[in-house]
Amino acid sequence: MGEDRRLAAVVALAQGMAAARTPRESWRAAALGACRALAGGFAALSVWERDLGQLRVLVNVGDRAPDEEEFPEDEAYPVHQFPEITEFLHERWVSGGEPDAWVETAQGPAAGRPGYCHQRVAALRRRGRGSCVVAPIVLHGRAWGELYVARSSGTPVFDRGDADFATVLAAVVAAGLAQTERLQEARRLAFTDALTGLANRRAVDVRLEEAVERHRTHGDVVSLVVCDLNGLKRVNDTCGHAVGDRLLERFGSVLSLCGAMLPGALAARLGGDEFCLLTVGPTADAVVKVAGELCRRAAELELGEGVACGVASTEDPIGPVGSARRLFRLADAAQYRAKAERATRPVVAGREGPDDPVVRLADEPPRGPAGERRRFRGRQ
Repeated sequence: MGEDRRLAAVVALAQGMAAARTPRESWRAAALGACRALAGGFAALSVWERDLGQLRVLVNVGDRAPDEEEFPEDEAYPVHQFPEITEFLHERWVSGGEPDAWVETAQGPAAGRPGYCHQRVAALRRRGRGSCVVAPIVLHGRAWGELYVARSSGTPVFDRGDADFATVLAAVVAAGLAQTERLQEARRLAFTDALTGLANRRAVDVRLEEAVERHRTHGDVVSLVVCDLNGLKRVNDTCGHAVGDRLLERFGSVLSLCGAMLPGALAARLGGDEFCLLTVGPTADAVVKVAGELCRRAAELELGEGVACGVASTEDPIGPVGSARRLFRLADAAQYRAKAERATRPVVAGREGPDDPVVRLADEPPRGPAGERRRFRGRQ
């Protein structure tokens, strides 16, 4: 391959990884880009899991064998089965060696003790491949994993020039993985409440819009639990904000624990003393039961005064839910009523007959630009 074509291949690989929005997309772009750059028929990206002493395959692309999934759930190999990678990880890299790629062929190992048949050689033969090039990936100064590209039997075997090029590609992949990590961390911070570690209001808004769309198109049950932690102002005023923050953290842990009782629930802090649970799929009764458990556990928190909890579910008689905004208004109105009545159990929208007061309150026309949450508070 000429220098211009190789440069173009490097650029294409980097651009593919830069365009990825998730780690999986990034892994796939890395493997595909390397496979094309090296004129391979198959490629895989694997990570070294130090705590388990194994290489875990993240993605397989190209001409996969019947036992090779694109994103395997449990394809992993003990590192000790690969003396060549073990040598790199534990000897050459630790002593300052360079992460150079190497070539293996189906006829036997390109390096290693005489008479020893590498696991890779056996795998090449078993899967009808003639050669492979293995390039260690180094990320943040540590051995991270490897890039593996193979060619089928009957095609030209990889040579030293291909191995040198694979070393360059592995460095490009490492840079792309680092960028993916930074983007994932930025996204995590953008959708996470810093104090409690729960999701934040932005995450709720996004997920709620998606959930209501699923309800409209597929009829999925969507439920929202909105709760207000009682007594936070008193704790802040009498014990200080540091103690108040600990109360918020403890309630966040209780909310997370209760949310785990509902498959796929999103536990979030909306801001201040307001929290919520969002579910898609579980029945309204299941959500109400968990909301009751949340109230019980919140009442047992030291220093706190329990929680006011409101529930709104598309499975209850609350009328059409055509927008995320309406479901949120219903849950918030139920929470307002629970707070006004000092209820120790959740208030559920739509369960008091045709003229349900919570539904009526939620559906009243707004009286100003202050928004639903302030309007509900103002009626107390």
